[in-house]
Parts: sequence; structure tokens; C-alpha cells
Amino acid sequence: MKLYNSLTRSIEGFTPINPPSVSLYTCGMTVYDFAHIGHGRKYVGDDILRRTLSRFGYQVKHVQNVTDVGHLSSDADEGEDKMEKGAKKYGKTVWEVAQFYTDHFYESMDALRVLRPTIVCKATEHISDQIALISKLLEKGLAYDTPEAVYFDVTKFAGYAELFGRQKLEDKKAGVREAVVEGEHKKHAADFALWFKRVGRFADHAMHWDSPWEDGFPGWHIECSAMSMKYLGDSIDIHTGGIDHIPVHHPNEIAQSEGATGKPFVRVWLHYNFLRVDGKKMSKSLGNFYTIEDVVQKGVNPLALRYFYLTAHYRSELNFTWEALSAAGSALKELQGQVRTLRSQLQKRNALSDEKLEKIDAFRLRFDEALANDMNTPQALAVVWELLKSNITSQDKYDLILDFDEVLGLGLAEVKEAVVEAVPDDIQELLMKREALRKAKKYQESDDIRKELQQKGYEIEDRPEGATVKKI
Repeated sequence: MKLYNSLTRSIEGFTPINPPSVSLYTCGMTVYDFAHIGHGRKYVGDDILRRTLSRFGYQVKHVQNVTDVGHLSSDADEGEDKMEKGAKKYGKTVWEVAQFYTDHFYESMDALRVLRPTIVCKATEHISDQIALISKLLEKGLAYDTPEAVYFDVTKFAGYAELFGRQKLEDKKAGVREAVVEGEHKKHAADFALWFKRVGRFADHAMHWDSPWEDGFPGWHIECSAMSMKYLGDSIDIHTGGIDHIPVHHPNEIAQSEGATGKPFVRVWLHYNFLRVDGKKMSKSLGNFYTIEDVVQKGVNPLALRYFYLTAHYRSELNFTWEALSAAGSALKELQGQVRTLRSQLQKRNALSDEKLEKIDAFRLRFDEALANDMNTPQALAVVWELLKSNITSQDKYDLILDFDEVLGLGLAEVKEAVVEAVPDDIQELLMKREALRKAKKYQESDDIRKELQQKGYEIEDRPEGATVKKI
């Protein structure tokens, strides 16, 4: 299996630290607002990664954090706490906000058939682990205490400025502030908070705990290092996130983790590109902020959204439109229909010839090669459609489709049989009249009946054995 490593900016062969075990850490939600379809893309990507690793024989331990404290509105320690922002917006306590939006997030992921992580860890439930890690960084001289916060000293971590191909700190292009804010005691603008004290702008912060450095709360970045180390060890195989984490959050994770342990933190960094909506950034002010509920209210199966995500490579930007989602929904319905048809044609399998086995194995190999090539889901989908058009038996097609869906996660094994509705007598009479006109080669008149049936809400499907109608 090959994956694109954002840290080295190259596609590399993947080999876990302790095969066949794979340690996977996926950056989770900051639970101060509703999960949206942009989040869905990232977490479906994580799900495909996990399912792919399992397909290739790895035993995946998947840890995901829930950020319920410490994430400010700016990644660079500026602005208000997002949890308190959400509490003010919705008239709830910060604790109520955290629980409500955590529940909403996982309900949304369930609708997209995203597997639950092996371990879900909340930042607020791991304060002692974060304090212990901060203490270690202070002992090693990599952090320093100030009247307002404990900061990590980025100048003490060699190569910090160039992580993920960023520019030098002196050029001020590393995704940090232009200068230290007045009243702060940072040594460098890029230094980041490990622990905020309940003073100044945070004097009334609702979430706070005792610490060796006064009452306060952790910064955002420290939680991921502390919790990944607790559950996965000092070094892990794969860490995922959105590309928006590349400038600040993930370099900070590397610096504090490797600074504390002296070991490589992550073997492969995997980042997902953005989902745009009508070519623009998703924003409530633009009226293009959509949740899974919005998709359902439009009468669209949430799995059509999952299918839509799979049509683009995870490192490519993807543009959402309702038309594109409708097309994905049509493709999913066609796929579900094909599965129903194949299921109705299942027969007891006879012994397979070598030629048939070669064809089956060829499709399976091509599907696996697409996934092994940096999770190329568009190519994997193409193999599925080629399989359905092939001349191998219905039984083998059906078995392969369900096998492939163990990774695609479209729930094809659970597709229900189509409900056949009784056709009213007047509709049946029109259908018989049209058949008679067609036999008489009166095509214009037969086409008029087709239009009349459409107006009545029925669609004609001409088949070799005769025409049928179905409710539109």
C-alpha cells in the first residue's frame, strides 16, 4: 500500500511500526457547532482508510479526539474560546454545548456509515495527561511559564519552521501572527500556548482546572499529543487531518511530541483537501452551510453524499452542488438496482473454470490496486461499474460487489427488495392500448400515450418481453 505523506510531500510505501497492527489517530471535531458536509468528507475519508487497511490484513486501532475545550477561534492563540462562543450563540452552558454537538457529530457520521473509532477521547477527560506532558516539556527547557500562559518555545525545536515545507519563521509565512500581542510575554510570535491561565481575557473562562501553573485550561494543540501517546504510544503509524491543520496545528503537535519523547511522532501524515460549495468556502453568511439533515430534508439518501465523496481523490478539492449530489444519488440508485437484479438471479454456483477464476481475480486485483494507490476511490468506483457490465455470472458479480462494498461502505448488502405497487386499471388499459399501437406501427399515437402516462405520474420501460410502467 502506498500513501501520500504530507510531511515528506511524497508517495511512500506504507509499512507499520508493529505489523500487522496499525495505530491510527484521526483529528476529531471541535464540538461547538453543527457538523457539516465538509466534515463529512474528511471523516468518510478516514473511514475508507481504515476499511482499506483492514482489507489488506492490518489490525487497526483507531483513536479519535473530541475537542471540547481550548480551541480558540484562531489557531495561533487569538480570539475567544470556540466552546464559549458556541454557548453564547445557542444559550447553553459550555458543557451542554459540548455534549449536544458531540452527539450530533456521531449521529451524522452514523448516517454516512462511518465506523465508530476504537477509542473516542475527550480533551476534558484527559486534563491530567496534558498537565503531565506540559510538565515534561518545562523540565526539558522546551517550554516557559509567563503571567498569562505556559508557552512552547519553537526556537528550541530544530526544523520547526520548515515542517510540511513551510517557510522560515523570519519570513513570517508559517501561519502565525505578525507580532506578539501587546501584554503577552511570548519570546517569539510563533510560540504557542500549552496552558492558558485564568487571567486577563480568560479571567471568566467557564472551563478551568487546577494546575502547577495556576488555575486555567489547556491550549488546543497539547490534547492530541497527550491522548495519542496515552492510547497509541510515543510513535504512531498514521495521523490524519484537514489541510487547514498543516500550517499550525500539526507542526505544533510534532514539536511538542518529539520534544517530549525524543522519538519520531508520526510515520505518515495524511491530509484531506477542502470541500467547496458552489465553488466557494462554506459559510452560514453565504447561505451555503449544509448539514446531513439538510441533505435528508431534500429527500436525498445520506449515502448519496458518501458516494459523492468517493468520486474525487481525497487530495483533490471537491465542489459540492445539489446537481452533483443528485447525480451521485442517481448513480447510487442504479447501483442498488443492479444489486437487486443480481440477487434475483442468484443460482447455485457450479465449479468455476480457470478462465472464470482469472476474470474474477482480475477485477478484485484492479479494485485493490486502486485502493493501494493512495486510496484512489474514483478508480475503485470505475472498477465496480466495469464489473457490472462484464459477462461473468450474476452470482460472481454479486459476491464481488458485496466484497468491494466492505470498503466503499454504501450498505449494498442491506439493499431492500423494491416494493412493487399495483398498477391502476386505467393505467394498465393505456399501456395495453400503446402496445397495440406500436404493433400497428402507429408510433406517433403510441408516443402520445407515453406522454399521457407521464402526466399521470407513470414512466414506461420498454423491454424485450414487453413494456412495463412504474410510478415516477
